[in-house]
Amino acid sequence: MAEAYPAYEERPRRRGRKVLVTLLVLLLLLVGLLVVADRVAAGVAERAIADQVKQEIAKQQAQSAPPQVDVGGFPFLTQVVAGRYERISIVLTDVQGAVEGNAVSVPRLDVDARNVQASLDTLRSGQGDVVAETVNGTGTVTYDSLAKLLDRPGLELGEQDGRLVVTAPVDILGQKLTVTGTAEVTVAEGNKVALRFNDLDAEGLPPVPLARTLLSNYARGISIDVPLPELPFQLNVRKVEPRPEGLTVTADAKDVPLNQAA
Repeated sequence: MAEAYPAYEERPRRRGRKVLVTLLVLLLLLVGLLVVADRVAAGVAERAIADQVKQEIAKQQAQSAPPQVDVGGFPFLTQVVAGRYERISIVLTDVQGAVEGNAVSVPRLDVDARNVQASLDTLRSGQGDVVAETVNGTGTVTYDSLAKLLDRPGLELGEQDGRLVVTAPVDILGQKLTVTGTAEVTVAEGNKVALRFNDLDAEGLPPVPLARTLLSNYARGISIDVPLPELPFQLNVRKVEPRPEGLTVTADAKDVPLNQAA
C-alpha cells in the first residue's frame, strides 16, 4: 500500500517559488529603473554638451542647426563617476561659414570624439574643459559654394567617376565655347583644397596655337588653393574626395577641448 504524504508539505515549496518569482520581478524592475535613470542622465549630458558646442560655433561666426549629440557607451552613470566617456558623436547640419566674404555651405558635419574627459561639475555648471583624446570629422562642401570661390561666371562643378569635373563658358578668339574637363584635388597647407585643372578641352576650339594657349591660361586661372571655412574642434583636413553630393572633407585632431573650439 502506497504511503501518503501530508498535503501541508507542498505549501512551503509553493511559497518558495512565489518568493523567488517576486524577487525576480523586483530585480527586473530595479534593472529597468536603473536603465531609465542611466538614459535620463545621458540625455542631460547630451543637452549640456550641445549647448556648449552651439556657443563655440557662434564664436567662430558660423551658423548651424542645433547640434545633435549622442553620448555612447553603457552604462552611462559609471562613465560619469569616472569622468571619462568612451565616445561622443556630434552632428552639425546646415553649417554656414565664410571664406573671403563668400558664404560656404556644409550641409552636414559629422564629428566623432573618443575618450572624452569631463567632470560631473563641468557638465552641471558648464565651467571647465570637456577634452577629447581624438576627434574625427567628415563634412561635405557643396559644389555651388566651391564654384563661387573660383569667381568665374557660369562655371559649374560636379563629380563623375570619382573625379571633379568642370563646365564653363569661355570666349576664345571671339567664339563662345563651352570648356569641360577634370581636376586633381588634394589637400594643401593651411586647411586648403588644391584644385589643378590640367585636362580641359572645348568643342569647336580653333586649331591654332593661340587658342590652345588661351585655354591653358584659363585652366591656370581656376587652378588655385581654395581656403575652407574654419572647422570647429581644431580639425585639420587630411583628405578630400569628390562625391555626387559635394566635395567630402575628412579631418582630425588630438587633445581637443570640445567646449573651447574657437
